[in-house]
Amino acid sequence: MNSRKHHYDTILLYIVFILVIFGIIILSNASLAISQENFGEPYYYLKHQLFNGLAVGLALFYAGLKIDYKFWKKISLPLLILSIILLLMVFSDNFGFNRGVASRWLNFRGLMFQPAEIVKLFFIFYLAALFEKKKKNIKDFHKGFVPFVVILGIISILVAVQPDIGTLGVIAAISIAIYFVAGASISHLFLICLAGTVALFTLVKTASYRMDRFWAFINPEIDPQGISYQINQALIAIGAGGFWGLGYGYGQQKIFYLPEVIGDSIFAIIAEELGFIGGVIIIFLFILLAIRGFTIAKNAPNKFAELTAFGITFWIIFQAFVNIASISGIVPMTGIPLPFISYGGTSLAFSLLGMGVLLNISKYTV
Repeated sequence: MNSRKHHYDTILLYIVFILVIFGIIILSNASLAISQENFGEPYYYLKHQLFNGLAVGLALFYAGLKIDYKFWKKISLPLLILSIILLLMVFSDNFGFNRGVASRWLNFRGLMFQPAEIVKLFFIFYLAALFEKKKKNIKDFHKGFVPFVVILGIISILVAVQPDIGTLGVIAAISIAIYFVAGASISHLFLICLAGTVALFTLVKTASYRMDRFWAFINPEIDPQGISYQINQALIAIGAGGFWGLGYGYGQQKIFYLPEVIGDSIFAIIAEELGFIGGVIIIFLFILLAIRGFTIAKNAPNKFAELTAFGITFWIIFQAFVNIASISGIVPMTGIPLPFISYGGTSLAFSLLGMGVLLNISKYTV
């Protein structure tokens, strides 16, 4: 396939920066009460997001935009190895940082980050390189299916034992989607989905809080002050917003009512303060991002670029869909962030790196 270098996709660039700016504006307001309560100042979370998330993210975005996308193919294996090492390090007494029963963070002299957020992007690079290399054997059980299952299994186990089942679901969905687009056998995909369903059922059954989330989804009224509290408070926020919303800064659920108000619940605050119209605008922006991203993948100059562009786009869109659907009661609560908007420096930084790489690929589309 012939291609020549041209200008990158400026529409996609605008979409990304609108989402980022919108996220900072929403976070600055949603985090006021809990920031004051936890740290004695109203803008702790905002400053942390600006310096540890946005500043780093913009540097990574620029690197992704300027570095030729083929570079990520060359170092995809070292990046995968680094991902596995980082996932192992969260269990280290020297570097791992625990919050309750979760071991998901690394702490290097005060610099904290979540390796699982990094793995999402690095694993996309590795799978794109792997499937390009094995494109003639992608349907072969031993040469295509087995290598994919082994490496996905390793990553999945390391994420599951943190435990971070929401992130595991995102990584698995991205991986299977890339495998499908690469040309996998339908029977092999069926086997993976069947095994994944059994594994998910087992994980849910072996942890009471996961079962609680499932029952809260089935019947939100089962325990409104207990296991159903978050979804009930989220639905109250969404309902209170109506069509136009209560107005920016006038939402009440962020004041110690709605749990994870700056994390996986932030869409409920958007709906409460900016109403149905605000929520639709956010969803529309993600739809536009999907259209631009999948178009870049369709017109990519080679298989690695195609699978990388598809994987990055699918990652952002799938995660956004799951976040919005879970906080709206459409699917069970998962605890994953809304890309570009939820609080989380690692998530924002590496989402921006992914967008930089996607824009770099767009310069070579045919």
